Amino acid sequence: MAGSTVSGIGSNIDTQAIVKSLVDAEKAPKQAQINTQTLKATTSLSSIGKIQAALDAFRGALTTMGTDSSFSGLTSSSSDEKVATITTGSGAANGTYSLVVTQLATASKLSTRTFSGGAPSVVNSGATPTTLTISQSGKNFDLSIPPGATLQEVRDSINTQFSTSGLSANILTDSTGSRLVLTSSTMGVGSDLTLSGNSGIETGSTVIDVPKNAKYTVDGSIEMESKSNTISEAISGVNIKLVSVSPTAANASKATPTIIAVSTSAPALKSGVKGFVDTYNALMKAISAETKVTIGADGTPTAGALTGDSSMRTLMTSIRNELNALSGNGSFKSLAQFGISTESTTGLLTLDDKKWEKAVATNAADVSSMFAGKTGILARMTAATDSYAKATTGTLAERSKTLTESLTDLKKQQDSLDERMTLLQTSLSSKYNAMDSLVAKLRAQSDSIMTTLNALNNPKDS
Repeated sequence: MAGSTVSGIGSNIDTQAIVKSLVDAEKAPKQAQINTQTLKATTSLSSIGKIQAALDAFRGALTTMGTDSSFSGLTSSSSDEKVATITTGSGAANGTYSLVVTQLATASKLSTRTFSGGAPSVVNSGATPTTLTISQSGKNFDLSIPPGATLQEVRDSINTQFSTSGLSANILTDSTGSRLVLTSSTMGVGSDLTLSGNSGIETGSTVIDVPKNAKYTVDGSIEMESKSNTISEAISGVNIKLVSVSPTAANASKATPTIIAVSTSAPALKSGVKGFVDTYNALMKAISAETKVTIGADGTPTAGALTGDSSMRTLMTSIRNELNALSGNGSFKSLAQFGISTESTTGLLTLDDKKWEKAVATNAADVSSMFAGKTGILARMTAATDSYAKATTGTLAERSKTLTESLTDLKKQQDSLDERMTLLQTSLSSKYNAMDSLVAKLRAQSDSIMTTLNALNNPKDS
């Protein structure tokens, strides 16, 4: 703290130490209050942040589990993954299907005329920019070509500007020169690429590939078509990715079908449930770490930053209520019936393997019924935590905002206290300096008087 330095030369008193003691005594109560409140707010804010992160991870996992096949217990297989690969999603059911692919979906591809100068050929020799327009499915993509631009620069501009729209360009070169080849990631009939504009590049362009639909049959049905090689509508809940046309064996009149199989797998179902248990336990551990009371080696209890916090108790109660509520439309409606229970000491979930195996052998379908759907555990737990997890208006976000504002206010209080103490030290130092100067003057006068008196008492002989 800045201020005048008092040495006490005149009074022989350590006035600097006196000033410091007075300032420290004045500052101590308020400083202790600020320190205590700052520490509490900082640790609480850190704890809230940790719980917010854990809750976000928990809710993200619930969303993933609700959209993939975690609780369907289904596995899928393709007898020939060179023809098609399979994944299952919501709505899939046990079944075996015969797939024959007669044609893959393809994209449009076209080529410009050949430029004899190769890739460095100047495509705009004028003094003003020209425009090349690439059209697809009723949408135009206009590319401005500046004076002096080369074929290679046109290619680079197309790839930079229109790659997110699925368009790409490359240059093919042979002994006659170079040509620009355009293609698209959009497949299917009606997605033809065309060129227009006033750049001259569009003149003489030719179609290399005409876009086509994929053609296939399932279980010998009438031929079906798709604008993409990824098919999700053919079999409910089954996503099929076509890789190639079905092969035809030698001396065979028909193509060899690929067998698609979807079946229930107890290990897959258990993996999904185990994933939920682990996700739930991770959140409970995160909350417990910030709310529990720990006992030190000397037996002294230490409370967590959020010990006794009512909002944390309400959050945990809300989640556990949804966990314990009956759900689903099967014979088994509770997790306990499948061997999933809560430890009394930790509040964490455990899975009894023996009880699980016995229950899933006869009631596997009930697991999906309990977890999935609008009234399943996943949806209900997500809804139960909504009011806490909202990014700006949720309970945790509001708590973080309040604590941050409190820390800002405490910083202002600290600055104000420091300023007041500086002024107090300056004032006290000034007063003690004045006192010291006065004492010095009085001592000087005293010494002068004593000198005079001594002279009078000791006259010299004449």
